[in-house]
Amino acid sequence: MLSAFSARPLVELKQRDKSRIDSVLTFEGDRLFVGLNTGNLRIYRVNELSQASNLPDGPGRNAVDLLRELEKFSRRSVEQLAVIKEANILVALSDACITTHDLQSPNYDLQEQLAKTKGASTFAVASNIVKDPSTGIPSLVSRLAVVVKRKILLWSWHDSELSSETPEIVLTAVARTLTWVTATKLVCGLNSGYVLVDVDSQTISDISSPGSIGGAGTQEAGRFGGVGTAGMGYMGMGNWIPKPLATKLTNSELLLSKDINTLFIDCDGNPLEKRQIPWSSAPEAIAFSYPFVLALQAPSKGMLEVRSPETQSLLQSIALPNASVLHVPQPNVSLAHAGKGFLVASDRCIWRMEAKGYASQVDELVEGGQLDEAISLLNMIEDALLENKEERLREIKMQKAQILFDNRRYRDSLDLFAEVSAPPERVIRLFPKVIAGDLAESQPAMGSPSEPHQQKPDADANGDAASDTVSLSNSTKDRTKDASKADAGDRKPGSETASVRSSSKNGLGEGIDRNVQSGQSRVLEGKDLKKAILELYGFLVQTRTQLQRYLDPNGGLKQTAQGTQTGRDGTHKAAFETLLVAPTSSADVDREQKLRDTAKLVDTTLFRAYMVENPARSGSLFRIPNFCDPDVVKEKLIENERYEDLVDFLHGKKLHQSALELLKRLGESDDLVKTSAALKGPRRTIRYLQTLSPEHIDLILEFASWTLQKDPDLAMDIFLADTENAETLPRDRVIGFLEDVGIDLTLRYLEHVIHELDDLTPAFHQKLVVLYLERLGVHKGVVRHDAFQHHEELRDRLLDFLKTSSQYSTAKTFQLLPSNSEDFYEARAIVLSKMGNHRQALEIYVFKLHDHDKAEEYCNHVHVTQEASTSTKVQTHLRSAEESESTESIYRTLLSLYLTPPPPHKPDWAPALGLLSKHGSRLPASSTLNLIPASLPVQELAAYFQGRIRSANSIVNEGRVVSGLCKSELVRMQEAAMLGDRRPGGNQGRNRSVVIDDERVCGVCHRRLGGSAISVFADNSVVHYGCANQANRRGKQQHGWA
Repeated sequence: MLSAFSARPLVELKQRDKSRIDSVLTFEGDRLFVGLNTGNLRIYRVNELSQASNLPDGPGRNAVDLLRELEKFSRRSVEQLAVIKEANILVALSDACITTHDLQSPNYDLQEQLAKTKGASTFAVASNIVKDPSTGIPSLVSRLAVVVKRKILLWSWHDSELSSETPEIVLTAVARTLTWVTATKLVCGLNSGYVLVDVDSQTISDISSPGSIGGAGTQEAGRFGGVGTAGMGYMGMGNWIPKPLATKLTNSELLLSKDINTLFIDCDGNPLEKRQIPWSSAPEAIAFSYPFVLALQAPSKGMLEVRSPETQSLLQSIALPNASVLHVPQPNVSLAHAGKGFLVASDRCIWRMEAKGYASQVDELVEGGQLDEAISLLNMIEDALLENKEERLREIKMQKAQILFDNRRYRDSLDLFAEVSAPPERVIRLFPKVIAGDLAESQPAMGSPSEPHQQKPDADANGDAASDTVSLSNSTKDRTKDASKADAGDRKPGSETASVRSSSKNGLGEGIDRNVQSGQSRVLEGKDLKKAILELYGFLVQTRTQLQRYLDPNGGLKQTAQGTQTGRDGTHKAAFETLLVAPTSSADVDREQKLRDTAKLVDTTLFRAYMVENPARSGSLFRIPNFCDPDVVKEKLIENERYEDLVDFLHGKKLHQSALELLKRLGESDDLVKTSAALKGPRRTIRYLQTLSPEHIDLILEFASWTLQKDPDLAMDIFLADTENAETLPRDRVIGFLEDVGIDLTLRYLEHVIHELDDLTPAFHQKLVVLYLERLGVHKGVVRHDAFQHHEELRDRLLDFLKTSSQYSTAKTFQLLPSNSEDFYEARAIVLSKMGNHRQALEIYVFKLHDHDKAEEYCNHVHVTQEASTSTKVQTHLRSAEESESTESIYRTLLSLYLTPPPPHKPDWAPALGLLSKHGSRLPASSTLNLIPASLPVQELAAYFQGRIRSANSIVNEGRVVSGLCKSELVRMQEAAMLGDRRPGGNQGRNRSVVIDDERVCGVCHRRLGGSAISVFADNSVVHYGCANQANRRGKQQHGWA
């Protein structure tokens, strides 16, 4: 049981004193008013406990000092007292009448006896700050509500000024209790139920409820157990009806109590969904002392009960003989909300209930195993009243979650761990070594709370202490035992076990294993282990999500994690420190490392859980960024022969060396039992290498070697695939590597780089030429025609490359080409052409290859190339004859080789005459005729002369046609200028006219033309004569004219 309050006797009437205490009131903290049945009023000064303890007679006799006793304060018993501090008024109910007294006078002189209150039975006082609805200015309003038979009389003070109005509200029955809800609403307890009264609008509304406690008993009367029994007993007890009680709990809740029935309502009178408080008997009085509900039992029992309004469990029972009065100071009178205590009185004694510190109360509940009550208490307490409230609440919830886990309530336990963002290490320690790894070795078996004196939870600020199971106390065991008996039908309605049983459904009472509580360990295995793992998934995934807010995939600290949080004690800590595995240092680097350690622990544990519950799920973890421990993963996956998952993991962790070594070992292995078909051979290694970026070129080249030996065509996809990685590899490194493997693969790669990727690197072009020659068998001037089965195809590829490429070195290439091999004659000719040595190239075609068609084709190609590069200032067809004569023609060079060949070759008339007939127009007459010997018949030159004459006539005729067209265009332009375009509304030429009116303006200066001299342009635009030059310049600029 909790010891929240301790009873301290303040006033004890002596035996010879025949008076009886009827009412008590505290004022200003140290003043105590006591109303006696004789009508006297005694005023005491309450001494603090520390002051009373210093007196020699002990604290009991000197707890209070009697300041004065006002005899004949009233003719009859003083039944009720209250203070309106703002008006300096003491209000008293005596002899069924309300009197007001001056608090500032020494003898509390009578101010007024309120005549309207004759026959009053009770009253209630409230002071609130109320804003004026019209101006919004706040003011202090105090109200006094008095019950006179069926009426409620109201007095109000606004900023200490008594209002002249005294409204009256008539009820259907006499109100036995009054309780202020807000500044304008009060709850009246009638014999038949409760009503809510709005004093501003004077409206009355019944408080309806499912049972007989409210205004009108309606359906579901069985909700409050014992309603029928209480109702039947009233007739046989002399019409005794239990007093309807009410107390305000918080700013928005009230508790109504009648007999043993209770109802929670809000400020508008609406019932709240809360269970009844299981009182065993009807209380004499109820009150609320933050944060507990107080119930004073009948004087015959002399018992004060302290309960939690949330769990409604009985936390403390205090024996107070014959106590009948319960007085809790209003919050605006004393600091009752901060636990400063309240008063309980019998007819002979007054006790002051002094509250223990909230921290001590929480510690006591935790030590007693009442974790639910400790959590409820912390939730109700304001943050300012308890140091490190959030940390303490979090620690207690983790202890509760640990006990739930020990009793196989894994879902509830892990959900609670996740709710408080428990340190992952604390949760993982609860599992055996197969899940927790090395963490399990430092802890006893799962659920073992043995030797609790050696293993106490360290409630540090971060909540990262080692997790030790908290055993329930004997009181908790007894409550659990009583609850189990109640489930078996042995509990009586309304007994105390009802509270325990109802509260244990959401707490620790249900399903608690006594063996675990008594310290016996239980090994987590079998179905229990798999069930716990399934619930562990949710916790680990949530923790991973939280860690991703602070860590990037590479393990660096994100910008969002750089900020700090300031605690209530003024200390600063990182936002992620609740997740760390151990108390952190102040160094940022240290915190970052510990955060990475936590992420590593979480992901490794998640992997272990997958391997135990369902190994196939582990692959999904490796396809996302993770922080798993590589050693643990490799060991487990190899043990379970899950090599594909291991490769994915190593790739994700960028451990490419290990992954490729594993793939090579599996690819070359002959054991088909252990190696899956997907890993057999080089295919998987090739696919892995294709995913590597160029920065891993060393690894790519190292492990591409064995794949090229196994399957060269497939392995070349590493370098030839249409991917960014393949295209951005260092090409010089790849070429050097492939040269060591084979010349064919190097040729293939160079052709891909040059022809498909358009690489213009001269070294690569020259290298390709060299490799072509090597593959064709050229070695130190010796040609091996049988070196390659596709000799002709490869030679054609070489020739095409020599023609199309302009990046290789022609001089080096010419030196490499054999001069005595007919296979390379054409290649030498192409290279000589690239070098500009056309005569030497033609000599090869004419004298070595004896291919006149290729020689002519060569000349055509050179002629077209030269024409394309010639300046186009003068068109080709208008070129003068002198210019053509002066230009050296490639056809003349070929003709000279045919007619005047170098020795020992003889003139060849047939191809020469064919050349003259086909390309005579391209051969200058003067130089060509000089080459023809005099002995050649003119008849043989007929075709040449016809071609030359036809070409000259074509030039002359073309010039005449162009001249005629230009003259026609000139006439057309002159006609358009003089006569216009002869279209209605179009250009009228020199006969055109323009209209100048008052609104027409100049297109340059934008002034009106008026009667000024003007200039009219061809497009009928009109400007001032002086603006004409500027308009002309503007038109030239727009058309790009000089």
